[in-house]
Amino acid sequence: MSFFISDALAQAAPTSVQPGFEGMLFPAGILLFFYFLFIRPQAKRTKEQKQMLAALDKGAEVVTSGGILGKVIDLDENFVKLEVFENSFILVQRHQIANMMPKGTYKTLNNKKPKI
Repeated sequence: MSFFISDALAQAAPTSVQPGFEGMLFPAGILLFFYFLFIRPQAKRTKEQKQMLAALDKGAEVVTSGGILGKVIDLDENFVKLEVFENSFILVQRHQIANMMPKGTYKTLNNKKPKI
């Protein structure tokens, strides 16, 4: 018997109902919601990116994830050699290619004279 803390009196425990199938519907619904909201679209984007990189060939005009526009001159399993300006080449990792551009994009942008 404590002076500051009152003694707890034992009470009869209420009869609890174990959650059955109905108790699993809400968590399963949340998991399904997150699958369709996050996991499935990301997997779809990854699949499309792999298909685009597999279809990459010489002469394709691409944009890197850093925003560099170039024309594919040479490629192997890991690296791509891009021409970014006349006789100016850079090597980038193959997985850094973000998008393929329509034919002629590189040529039209390269022919424009910079304003000084």
